[in-house]
Amino acid sequence: MPKNFLPTQIVLHWLVAVFILLQFISSGPMKEAWANVEKGLDFVPHPAVFGHVIGGLLVLLFALWRLYLRRTHGVPPLPEEEPPVLRWVANATHTALYVLLLLTPLSGAVAWFGSLESVAFAHEVLKSLLLLFVLLHIAGGLYQQFVLKTNILARLGIGR
Repeated sequence: MPKNFLPTQIVLHWLVAVFILLQFISSGPMKEAWANVEKGLDFVPHPAVFGHVIGGLLVLLFALWRLYLRRTHGVPPLPEEEPPVLRWVANATHTALYVLLLLTPLSGAVAWFGSLESVAFAHEVLKSLLLLFVLLHIAGGLYQQFVLKTNILARLGIGR
């Protein structure tokens, strides 16, 4: 197991974080465009809609790249002083995040390009779950850093 993340893994982590934030910011115009498509109206191009589509594709590609690097290079182990139940929660949260990082953009693409309302609904549910797990991930990192004092954030280039 590696002692630290590769620089590429760190950059991809933060790129995914930024693009997820941008996805939430650009979701308003996307919802408007989807509502127009559902009403049978013509699609009116909007930069935020294209940005949302491209951003979703990038989240998907970056997540796949991260999974590839996890498989080929591994990741540093969780701190030894972390209680076993929190290790389990951390592993479950990371697994859920990766699943959601794959399914959310895929469902969005299928909904948009296939004009499938049921998949659009699934995309909304997945988006909410992604937000929930991102918040859990952040809370866990802050708990480890400031309560358990593991200096876990140094692994991601913060506070070295």
